[in-house]
Amino acid sequence: METYKVIEIKESVFADNNREADRIRASLKREKTFLLNLMSSPGSGKTTTLLRTIEALKGELRMGVMEADIDSDVDAAAVANAGVRSIQLHTGGMCHLDAGMTEQGLKELGTADLDLVVLENVGNLVCPAEFDTGAVKNAMILSVPEGHDKPLKYPLIFTVCDVLLINKIDVLPYFDFDLEKVREYAHMRNPRLKIFPVSARTGEGVDAWTDWLKAQVRDWT
Repeated sequence: METYKVIEIKESVFADNNREADRIRASLKREKTFLLNLMSSPGSGKTTTLLRTIEALKGELRMGVMEADIDSDVDAAAVANAGVRSIQLHTGGMCHLDAGMTEQGLKELGTADLDLVVLENVGNLVCPAEFDTGAVKNAMILSVPEGHDKPLKYPLIFTVCDVLLINKIDVLPYFDFDLEKVREYAHMRNPRLKIFPVSARTGEGVDAWTDWLKAQVRDWT
């Protein structure tokens, strides 16, 4: 009869990642650099929203952007064309970034002269929410065409995020999307969640979002 071992798992498999994330935050605090982790599903308008955010904050905050994708450099090129320092992070097929990957990106980007770094995470509502990247705050985008029931279907991402941007409100008349329902469902998951309805296409609501973000950066630095 073969012998075997019984192994008791008493620590989260994410424990090492969480410790590394805490180290990243401590380092960023010393440098007075604020890291925002931006998450969403593909097609939510993440890059367009980011470009609107850059436009609103240019001249007020020194910004850098890390674009994470499985492949391509389309988003990094778009951000660079907007006049902001950017790098592209290829995940090699992985559907998320962890703290170690984020730290590599921060080193390549260089943060000593930046007030705000935005990590545009891989488009996915599941995997990115499971890993602490070392960000000071987590934000997510939910677009109107995705439906107002997403907080019920993907609870973790709404739980770990500090702010929710409801994007594409300019197309609300064409979709069966209930703003009050999504607020209700999102706050069921996270009562402290800040919610900003925006349109990255028209710019509606972006000022409220960027005012909140500026306040967070000031409080951090």
